[in-house]
Amino acid sequence: MLCQSGAVPVETPSAMPAPFAAPLLDWYGRNARTLPWRIPPGSAQVPDPYRVWLAEVMLQQTTVEAATGHFQRFVARWPTVGALAAADPADVMAAWAGLGYYARARNLLACARAVAAAGGAFPRREEALLTLPGIGPYTAAAVAAFAFGAATVPVDSNLARVAARLFWLESTGPALLRAAGDALRPHVPPDRPGDFAQALMDLGAMVCRPRAPACSSCPLAGACVAARTGRSDALPRRPAPRVRPRRFGTAWWVEAAGKVALVRRPPHGLLGGLLALPGTPWREAASPDLPFPGAWRWAPQPVVHGFTHFQLHLDIAVTRLESPRDFADGLLWAAPEEIAGVPTLFRKAVAVARTLAQDGGTT
Repeated sequence: MLCQSGAVPVETPSAMPAPFAAPLLDWYGRNARTLPWRIPPGSAQVPDPYRVWLAEVMLQQTTVEAATGHFQRFVARWPTVGALAAADPADVMAAWAGLGYYARARNLLACARAVAAAGGAFPRREEALLTLPGIGPYTAAAVAAFAFGAATVPVDSNLARVAARLFWLESTGPALLRAAGDALRPHVPPDRPGDFAQALMDLGAMVCRPRAPACSSCPLAGACVAARTGRSDALPRRPAPRVRPRRFGTAWWVEAAGKVALVRRPPHGLLGGLLALPGTPWREAASPDLPFPGAWRWAPQPVVHGFTHFQLHLDIAVTRLESPRDFADGLLWAAPEEIAGVPTLFRKAVAVARTLAQDGGTT
């Protein structure tokens, strides 16, 4: 038996059979997911660009399961882009609660107003879509392909994973997204570009899964470099883990006359325009400041919440007053059971604070 000291050759995209759109679309016709924003394959129904755009914005960094309920509530309340453009920003932010990344909600409203001001119709071309607030390359490609039949490829994480295995792409992060788009674009069928991209998305969600891909059930197994060489689990490559810095803050639960003090955060910045518990700024070192002296009680553990660029450790301090007191700018007072429309971080904080306040006294 001979030992081989050099690298084992790896198949490359040039070794891959070119035609794979037909078997992919056949599979999609039988297995397409039923989603409230999607036109089923083979349907004569015309896609609504508003619904396509709304869904794609919601689905950014959010699961299909999390987005579905929010999408249905949004279109029931604001069925057209004009209706959304006329909405109160506070109502939109409250309806968005639970989807995270609240800058998307602000951009959603800004985009709706820009489209409404231009006559109420979304542009058909990617280049024009990219000029709208909050629309980046992926969303522009998705709206152009799904709503208007443009021969383009919106590359999300599912498409990137399928392409990485199909073509053996070893890049990671944004470089993989670009490489996947470049590799897939020549294979887009001009008559069904939207179905092609959505078929790849469904394939990635249902078959070409991140772990334990079902290669034996895949319609592209014969064309896939990773499947042919038995190395599907090796791709896509994972980037080196990124350590997020920590920040620290304190949230104050101040209850008086059966109501709790809330504030609305500044319109710009993290969680901008949303209702929140009052508290300290978020700093690099813990500083458990209180707004006034009194009988405060502290939660035994902070609420820990991850943002994109840092992890927040939020201490919870609780007190009860005989009557409301001004201790922060722009205070609002609401009954504990009526607190709604707060982002996930403050929903966690409210849950901890309410439990801690149930057996408290007054000060």
